[in-house]
Amino acid sequence: MKKQNITILGDGAWGTTLAILLSNNGHNISIWSAFPEHLEELDKKRENKKYLEGIKISKDIVFEKDLGIAIEKSDWIVFAIPSKFFREIAKQVKQTKVSLKNRVFINVAKGLEQKTLKRMTEILKEELGNVSVAVLSGPTIAIEVAKKMPAIVVAASKDKKIANKMQEMFSSEYFRVYTSTDVIGVEISGPLKNIIAVVAGISDGLGFGANTKAAILTRGIVEIQRLGQKLGAKRKTFLGAAGLGDLSTTCISPESRNRTFGERIAKGESLEKILKTTEGVIEGVTTSEAVYQLSKKHKVDMPFVERVYQVIYENKNPKEATRELMQRKKKAE
Repeated sequence: MKKQNITILGDGAWGTTLAILLSNNGHNISIWSAFPEHLEELDKKRENKKYLEGIKISKDIVFEKDLGIAIEKSDWIVFAIPSKFFREIAKQVKQTKVSLKNRVFINVAKGLEQKTLKRMTEILKEELGNVSVAVLSGPTIAIEVAKKMPAIVVAASKDKKIANKMQEMFSSEYFRVYTSTDVIGVEISGPLKNIIAVVAGISDGLGFGANTKAAILTRGIVEIQRLGQKLGAKRKTFLGAAGLGDLSTTCISPESRNRTFGERIAKGESLEKILKTTEGVIEGVTTSEAVYQLSKKHKVDMPFVERVYQVIYENKNPKEATRELMQRKKKAE
């Protein structure tokens, strides 16, 4: 594939990791951030000490403070922006007055907007107009990818040509990319699995074992599938990398912020303390209310999601939530 011009919006762990990956693949990479002082630090030290300590950033990667220039110089714009800031950055992109025609906007965030319950590509369409959008998602703990440990993802777009180009652009000897046209399924899997990962963390915090974790994974994917299909996704998507794959990684990895959050909540720490002492956004917290509201709106039974919402927003005791889950009405699988 010929060299592509790509801009990453966001200077977090995943945005930086993708920038390094794409630069290693021979593409022209720029990173923009809402925090210019952090960009200066990254440019000077060539290391994202805040999120990816020990991982070197190539001198070929450009750190661009001007959003208009960052957009104008690239054909591919990667939104590595947490969901709660996503719309604001999309508005800023629109305000640059740069022509968005023939550019592709790729969402790599795993969240939903709390007030509107919308997916990130829906927000891109609302704010930027009739632009080309796509999603990249899968079981990808950033530090592992940054260390070149083998991983798989899914590139999803309704336009097969875009998905195929993304496959060529992102693929490397340690990063295998599959394609899909199921944008809804691939995109909704991320925020939903984050909530199930909180449940897995609560299980760890309460001292439960492998049997419990297996139960969470098994019933968790059922909940994800129920809501996803109700929203128009394909069932098979949830059995692939973006669904079951991403769910497994986030529920198991000690690097998962969502799993760790659940563990700390179960051990009695307050929500405020955990959020204050965690680098980066815990999407399972910011998204749980939106998913809970979605489940009610579409009349989908999601017992895990309901209990996580109650633990976070209604101070339900995690042990009581567990007891309620185990004593639900008996039924066939």
